[in-house]
Amino acid sequence: MKKLSIIILSYNVRQLLINCLKSLPGHPDWEVIVVDNASSDDSVAQVKKHFPQVKVIVNKSNLGFAAGNNLGIHHARGRYVLTLNPDTLVPKNTIETVLQYIEQHSRVGAATCRVELPDGSLDYSCHRGFPTPWSALLHFTGFRRLSPYTASRIPNTVHEIDALTGAFALMRRAAGSEAGWFDEDYFWNGEDLDLCYRLKEHGWKIMYIPSVKITHFKGSSAKATLASRQKWALDSTAVMKIFYTKHLASKYPFFVNWFVYAGIWLLEKFRLVKT
Repeated sequence: MKKLSIIILSYNVRQLLINCLKSLPGHPDWEVIVVDNASSDDSVAQVKKHFPQVKVIVNKSNLGFAAGNNLGIHHARGRYVLTLNPDTLVPKNTIETVLQYIEQHSRVGAATCRVELPDGSLDYSCHRGFPTPWSALLHFTGFRRLSPYTASRIPNTVHEIDALTGAFALMRRAAGSEAGWFDEDYFWNGEDLDLCYRLKEHGWKIMYIPSVKITHFKGSSAKATLASRQKWALDSTAVMKIFYTKHLASKYPFFVNWFVYAGIWLLEKFRLVKT
């Protein structure tokens, strides 16, 4: 068994994928698996040509993020698993630092680093709270500054968080297996949040380690997968309803649920109008 399996799910982002693979440190006890979701470019050929040590799994159709990563995890041999987006660059020592932290803390099921956008600002998906009705109200009424997840309130020290991003999610295999890995009811969005919720339900901690980072060219993979803004609008709100129905609806009275579902419906219509 290897110590670490790095799973990179890719779809029509050849050059970003190549750059990502170039940025990864070589390690004899690590393996890298690229799962290609039926790309129409020559991603597969280029990976096989330039990175013969990388294992490539070629899907006949686009399975989406959850199912694609689950397939990679099924073939992985690592005690730890890192899901990594192809539109990322990984500086030296980032993976090593996060992996060492998980190894030294037995109840940590998953951890992430600081995820930066190309301009150096924080990609907030790496440091999220669960979308409760209260947090949703703060977000959509413009009072996000009251949330503990605003930039000025995020401490620059290692601390526990609700949820990380699947763009860089380093997980203990035992924890992921116990939680059931990614829920394939999600196609492309929300599955990382859902997995974090289930990890927490099983008593695992999720940690944020800001001393190391990656750069995320956010949206590149999603743009390739979601061919139109209209499809994005529909998918991005559908996952909100899936998550809320699965995990939160039973905890709130009818009138709160009605308010939430009405808000999701209105948000969908607003996004469709803007496309």
